[in-house]
Amino acid sequence: MTRSDDVLDELVRVRYPALLARARMLVRDPAAAQDLVQDALVATFVGRARFGSVPAAEQYVRRALATRYVDGLRRGGRERAGAARLAALPVAAAPDPAEASTALADDVERALATLAPRERACVVLRHLEDLSVHETAVLLRLSDGAVKRYTADGVRALQALLGVRAPDPERAGVRVRLVPTEEESRG
Repeated sequence: MTRSDDVLDELVRVRYPALLARARMLVRDPAAAQDLVQDALVATFVGRARFGSVPAAEQYVRRALATRYVDGLRRGGRERAGAARLAALPVAAAPDPAEASTALADDVERALATLAPRERACVVLRHLEDLSVHETAVLLRLSDGAVKRYTADGVRALQALLGVRAPDPERAGVRVRLVPTEEESRG
């Protein structure tokens, strides 16, 4: 067994639930999420890429999840129609025992499923994968401005669906000053 095989084995054994959770943020259907993880793992480990550690491999697989998701959106015809039908199916009422799901996670998952595909991809990449606007734009083949717009629209929709809003810095007792006041400039 090569070092890369060892990394793959450990990645699947230890990090599969986390990878599946990421995929579930993109596609609602549990079976489609498992397929997405499988596709990302195959795409990552079939090529010449070699990884010296599980975290490095996991980071690559997480990006492959997003890439595979976006590629799936671009496919036309029957595949797109079939994926839309699968995504519209209700999530099973009983939680998967392998998944440590909470009510909040379920609510977020349901809310994400209502977003348009590009909004969902931008929100997941920006806020869950912590990619920059530019990295997200390159990955999704969009302009930086489009990523900002899709992300803002997606976050606004999620806030409305989940009944939350961004904290008001003034109410929280945090004073944000981008430019010093005249008093601060003098003193």
